[in-house]
Amino acid sequence: MNQLVTAPLVGFLVAIALGPVLLPLLRRLKVGQVVRTDGPQSHLAKGGTPTMGGILFIVGGVCAAFIAPRSLPVKLFLMTMVGNGLVGFADDYIKVVLKRPLGLRAREKLLAQFVIGLALGAVAIVYLQLPTAVRVPFTSFSFELGWLYVPFVVLILMGASNGVNLTDGVDGLCGSVTVVALVVYSLIGLAAGRADLAIAAVGLAGAVGGFLHYNLHPAKLFMGDTGSNALGGALAALAVLTKTELVLVIVGGIYVVETISDIIQVAWFKTTGRRVFKMAPLHHHFELSGWSEEKIVLRFVIVAVILGIIGFWGIGGIGGGVLR
Repeated sequence: MNQLVTAPLVGFLVAIALGPVLLPLLRRLKVGQVVRTDGPQSHLAKGGTPTMGGILFIVGGVCAAFIAPRSLPVKLFLMTMVGNGLVGFADDYIKVVLKRPLGLRAREKLLAQFVIGLALGAVAIVYLQLPTAVRVPFTSFSFELGWLYVPFVVLILMGASNGVNLTDGVDGLCGSVTVVALVVYSLIGLAAGRADLAIAAVGLAGAVGGFLHYNLHPAKLFMGDTGSNALGGALAALAVLTKTELVLVIVGGIYVVETISDIIQVAWFKTTGRRVFKMAPLHHHFELSGWSEEKIVLRFVIVAVILGIIGFWGIGGIGGGVLR
């Protein structure tokens, strides 16, 4: 399909073209990243680097989605991505513009994500009439959740948003890993008979690729919570709309490991006063172990590709298997 080539090209070019417009604007507004002093010391030099760069691929992803059919699933995908991105934008704005370091309060952020997840689950069931059963990868088994499916969708959205956000700590890491996940979900969309979602997913992948032009080490622009929240929402929507909710745990395995490493570190430190990792999330452990940022990105992307292949295999691939 020509659209599968055109959409990522449009997303990429829009993101690339917006960079020279957005970067000077963010610098003029002094929208610079505040670097934590308790993080890797090498990151202190990154203080003041413009953030909120997720705007590039949000706009690019929306433009690319116009290549896809104007279906309700595509509209729901875009609304979830943009809605969650706006939550992140509010968080970034409060932190870097209003100079309130903590940004949105946790309960405010969770409430906003709860509403978005609730809307995603409700529309999927009521208007798209998607089943409330959840399939188990590598099997034909599924379990019925009934009305519990909507809270389950809320958890998916919150988990994906948090996982993507935690992965955004090294130049180019989150964007590169997410490009892999989006390409895999484009293939899953084709396998599920949802070419519209496949086009939208690969279009967003192209837009993130354009953003990486400015974000690879040494980064000139950070995605901020604006970008990480948008990507988390996009992946959650794709998982729900293709009925591959649990496959996201595999395809997004990097996000899962990053989240678990952070939980382990905090829990173990509070219990024993000692640390399991040199620093969490996991990418910081490798960074403090002497790995360069480029090496971390490369290794994590290789793992992401392997996980993507496993996840795609878990649905049976194009033409048969679990999705059938």
